[in-house]
Amino acid sequence: MLFQKPVLLLLLIPSLCLSQTPDTVFLEDLTWTEVRALLDGGTDTVIIPTAGTEQNGPHVVLGKHKYRMNAGADAIARKMGKTLVAPVIVHVPEGDIDPPSGHMLFPGTISIPEEVFQALIEHTVRSLKAHGFKKILLIGDSGGNQAGMKAVANRLNHEWQSDGISVLHVSAWYEDQGYRKHLASMGFSESQIGVHAGLHDTSTLLYIAPEHVRVEAMEPGKGFDIDGVIGDPTLATAELGETGFNMAVAAALAQIESELN
Repeated sequence: MLFQKPVLLLLLIPSLCLSQTPDTVFLEDLTWTEVRALLDGGTDTVIIPTAGTEQNGPHVVLGKHKYRMNAGADAIARKMGKTLVAPVIVHVPEGDIDPPSGHMLFPGTISIPEEVFQALIEHTVRSLKAHGFKKILLIGDSGGNQAGMKAVANRLNHEWQSDGISVLHVSAWYEDQGYRKHLASMGFSESQIGVHAGLHDTSTLLYIAPEHVRVEAMEPGKGFDIDGVIGDPTLATAELGETGFNMAVAAALAQIESELN
């Protein structure tokens, strides 16, 4: 009787070691040997998502862009197949630090200089190229990230033009004019839709991660310099967010198919 528990534990250990590779597209959830096996099996595409850590009004958490970008990258990678996703980059340009400007006017925001952001993106791309990825997609969920990602893609494509490597800035994910037009067709005004933490942003997060929206704190925006909100989040719904999310995924996939094939 004294040896039953240790023996049972030893019998269980081999079965634990035989666990299968998890159903994930995220590099950070895989071992290096699992990544190597996927590369050997034809996985040649990787997404580098960028987000930001910034204020999003009193009702939405600072990590809004991270949650939206992880969900979007996951959906895009799975629809494409043979695609993995690098850890989302959450340190991006958000305004001057001293004196503070932009989102840095609000506690919790983290900002880095543009040249540091571009260097971070570039070295991430170079790292993944070194491991054998041939198609590297840069997708950002914040307006301030777009120009830097495009600049890095242009530089590296010029450098690697004879190497069979493609670096694509997938701008269609963020340039969601189709969703804005859809909301306008439903009768919402531009001032209600907003451009930051309003109807548009809040609806998407209500669909992806409703636990990160403080519904009781939602109010029509008083202005960026007052509460950080431009738009009316009280009109947001998860149903509207689902439509916007799916439209952004479809737009990104269409651009990738058009420009990489």
